[in-house]
Amino acid sequence: MKNIAIITAAGLGKRMRAGKPKQYLALAGKPILCHTLDKFHEAKSVDAIILVTDKDSIDYVKNDVLKKYKYPKVKWVIRGGEKRQDSVAEGLKNVPAGSEVVAVHDGVRPFISPQLIDKCFAEAFDHGACIVAVPINDTIKRVDNEGRIVETVERAALWRAQTPQAFRFDILETAMSQAMSEGFYGTDEASLVERLGHEIYVLAGDERNIKITTPEDLKIAECLSLRGAEATKQSP
Repeated sequence: MKNIAIITAAGLGKRMRAGKPKQYLALAGKPILCHTLDKFHEAKSVDAIILVTDKDSIDYVKNDVLKKYKYPKVKWVIRGGEKRQDSVAEGLKNVPAGSEVVAVHDGVRPFISPQLIDKCFAEAFDHGACIVAVPINDTIKRVDNEGRIVETVERAALWRAQTPQAFRFDILETAMSQAMSEGFYGTDEASLVERLGHEIYVLAGDERNIKITTPEDLKIAECLSLRGAEATKQSP
């Protein structure tokens, strides 16, 4: 197994206010997490998946997700940590020796395409580090604590980071080890690798690759899912 995907699904989804973690809410008839796993199973580059979940959902995942929907690429289901970075760190501990590239992806980004996953793995293999991101199109304002505009930020070089974020295993392992030993928590894996001074390439992503976090996001996801189903019906 050379290419490993760590799917993070340990969040409790409090902003969703749904009574259970958002990754297990239904989307087009099955849990959101299943749609994400579908894409990584379709991706030819992915050899195995490490699924990181919260401690109270491990049995549910094994019985109501993996057994029911059949995901043979999921080789490990492990308990996550308090924060996302803790969960990724736990996932890295299970990456087999000899693995080349590790990609980290949010379990609640179900609209990533298998083709983009494959491209991200390939770029990470060639360059050491690659993330999926989209350019910012809106005008960006920097605002002070009183709610007043300080400046208009030049947006030409600004991108919104998404996942997957893929790295050669040794690079991400070193970056994670250093961050954890220093008590540094970044907002994504790329921020940890940036601290090493390593170059990270950006792969143009897809605006549909949304992270489902709020009830409004779920409504958007339902619309995207319906559009995708209609497009599939109309294709020859």
